Order: sequence, then structure tokens, then C-alpha cells
Amino acid sequence: MSEDEVLDAVGDRLRAFRKSLGYTLAELSDRTGLTASTLSRLETSQVAPTLQQLLPLSRVYGVPLDELVAAPAHGDPRVHLRPVRREGLTFVPLGMDRGELQAFKVIYPPVSALPPARFHSHSGREWFYVLSGQVRLVLADQVTDMKAGEAAEFDTKTSHWIGNAREDIPAEIIAIYGRHGGRVHLTDI
Repeated sequence: MSEDEVLDAVGDRLRAFRKSLGYTLAELSDRTGLTASTLSRLETSQVAPTLQQLLPLSRVYGVPLDELVAAPAHGDPRVHLRPVRREGLTFVPLGMDRGELQAFKVIYPPVSALPPARFHSHSGREWFYVLSGQVRLVLADQVTDMKAGEAAEFDTKTSHWIGNAREDIPAEIIAIYGRHGGRVHLTDI
């Protein structure tokens, strides 16, 4: 990826980080000391970010600068796992966000700790593999309970919901989301 391509994508990345944490522009402004209008201009790529702007954003988001701007990979190949909590679930990225397919470990708390089911429908496909526990997949009106070692793949245009099927223990999956799926599950488009 060229430097121009990296810089062109920074605004979208900054917005995605903010939305994944559920911050409004005003809340982020309070946490960083940057004005809401400056944050908005950064997120819409109306201005190029400066180091003085990126440092407080990096601190608030808890990510290194190179991850904040998706700098080309070099050096240490390990992925630095930074969990994101969203709607009672924990999403652990298992690779760098390159704007394409991305793998996540998703941890579902016991049913009693889950928020009410919220169905999603969007373009793309979704795939997941159950690592532990038991997961309930609802596609339109079809309910399938899956156990460790089972996998599912489906067209995400079908209204769908995935949750823990057990009351007593968490469930864990590895999920692969395309760009649309990642936005729906992590940033709530």
C-alpha cells in the first residue's frame, strides 16, 4: 500500500475506532482535547492528521500509532490482540484490519448476560467455527444449535442472529467477517 493510500484511509479508520468504542464526537473531544469539528474533519479526510492530533487518539483508543493509521507492516509479525466490547460480546481481532476479510475470536457470555436478540441483514457472507461452548445460529426462522468443532457459513442477506445457547458458560467462536459484516457487528452502521 502506498503512502497516499494509507493517508486516504486514515479518516475511515479513525471513525471506525471511535464508533467501535461507542463514543460521540463530543465525548472523544473531552477525552482527547481536540475539538469535535477537528475530529469530524479528520474522520471525513478533509484535513490530514498531524502527530499532535494522532497521539491523543492513539492513547484513547489504546492502539499504537502504526495501527491507528494502518501503516504498512514491518518488523514484528505478531498481531497485538486488542479486544473490543460491543453489545455484551467481546471481539478479539486475530489479524490486521486491511479493509477486507478479517478474523475475530468472539466470546459470548451466558444467555442471562446477553442483551436481547438483535437480527442483522447485510450484503456478504459470514463464516464461523465454534471453539467452545454451544452457539445458537438463527437464520430467518431456522434455529440451529452448534457445538465445539462445528462450522457454519451463510449469506448475510438472510436476517441472522448468533448467540450463546447455554445459561451457565460462555461460548467462543472464530468468525470471519467481510467489510460489511465487520461494520455491522463492530461499528453499528
